[in-house]
Amino acid sequence: MLKKIAISAVAALALSGSGALAAEGESHVHDVDFSFEGPFGSFDQNQLQRGLKVYTEVCSSCHGMQYVPFRTLSDEGGPHLPEDQMRAYTANFEVFDPELDDFRTAKPTDHFPQSNLENAPDLSLMAKARAGFHGPYGTGMNQLFKGMGGPEYIVSILTGYTGETKEEAGTTLYENTAFPGGWIAMAPPLYGEDVEFDDDHSNELHHEAEDVAAFLTWAAEPKMMARKQAGLAGVIFLTVLSVLLYLTNKRLWAPIKGKKTA
Repeated sequence: MLKKIAISAVAALALSGSGALAAEGESHVHDVDFSFEGPFGSFDQNQLQRGLKVYTEVCSSCHGMQYVPFRTLSDEGGPHLPEDQMRAYTANFEVFDPELDDFRTAKPTDHFPQSNLENAPDLSLMAKARAGFHGPYGTGMNQLFKGMGGPEYIVSILTGYTGETKEEAGTTLYENTAFPGGWIAMAPPLYGEDVEFDDDHSNELHHEAEDVAAFLTWAAEPKMMARKQAGLAGVIFLTVLSVLLYLTNKRLWAPIKGKKTA
């Protein structure tokens, strides 16, 4: 029985490994050093605000974020926009109100609009959907050992266009080194210098891609920092509890273990 289980496990590992290698042959996802990676990492507030601007001026023309409320833009740990800026930003959008059966100006309690195109995926959960065992290469190893996951996949897609195109069934496809299969229907959304930032931050292509990838990671996991803090507190508590239990156990059994049997 144990021999069969061992053989099955080896076969599964071999298949997963070959699948990962095959996926690597089809697409290339490169590692990016994000500030929020690791157990002690945190979001860069300025980067999230820049990513919000890239999303607003470029991505929102096609893609929506229907699971993200506008009010969260002012939450601590996120873009943390001042209350007045958050409300002014929200007022730029219109949402459909079933009670009015018409569109109205968005309120902070409303969510971002849905995607404008049927074939444009919603970006609310994009970074999370491409993380862990869903990508970048179908296993969790790259994320575990290199910290690679959804944000890296987004950056690689945005910067992976080669400039080559082809047409299939009346649809123009664009060659992309990061997309599985090598060809994607989405035209390059970023070229560099697409957005002007208020500070002197570079607006080169890879910087814009990293900024919007960080923002989409926050959109998918807005409570990531709170979970990290809770996890750290839990580890510290369990460590102290384990030490106390060990010392208590040792003190209780010390008189009995110290007795010599006749």
